[in-house]
Amino acid sequence: MDEFDPVRIGLLSISDRASSGLYEDKGLPALRDWMSRALFNPIDFVERLIPDEQKLISQELIALVDAGCSLILTTGGTGPAARDVTPEATLAVADKVLPGFGEQMRRVSLHFVPTAILSRQEAVVRNRSLIINLPGQPKSIAETLEGLRDESGHNTVPGIFAAVPYCIDLIGGPYLQTREAVCKAFRPKSAQRPTRS
Repeated sequence: MDEFDPVRIGLLSISDRASSGLYEDKGLPALRDWMSRALFNPIDFVERLIPDEQKLISQELIALVDAGCSLILTTGGTGPAARDVTPEATLAVADKVLPGFGEQMRRVSLHFVPTAILSRQEAVVRNRSLIINLPGQPKSIAETLEGLRDESGHNTVPGIFAAVPYCIDLIGGPYLQTREAVCKAFRPKSAQRPTRS
């Protein structure tokens, strides 16, 4: 079997206060840590920390797509506050909208907080890149990506990342291979490569 496909992943943390140095950004380290644990693929991360400015967010998303990022994850700016404009900036650059990602993130988060219904996460495809808006808190990032497990470790509510590798297959990206202890990807049998022994 071939070596694991390399993948370039864009990480975009959106926060007025963190980008101005008022407090330490925790979004980028949380995203980098989770992705490094979840994937076997060699990853080239492209990271940005920017303020909540809609035009700037859209510009950075386009730049990350143009830089060859197959997957772009944003964190922050998805609530109802006046400065929360990440979903609008994301939809503005979309070729296709994938509403199921946001629906499932809210479903997972509702197991923890009733205010999950205030979240406005989106997922879109631009060219051959998948862009996903994630929550702002590191704990919520991991929960929505992984889903919920019972005491035996069985996945009771799927996280969104289980669908990400196949989505990236469908839009012409690299073959992502996950560590099942973190997140088991789902693909139809016809789309699966032979597993490593």
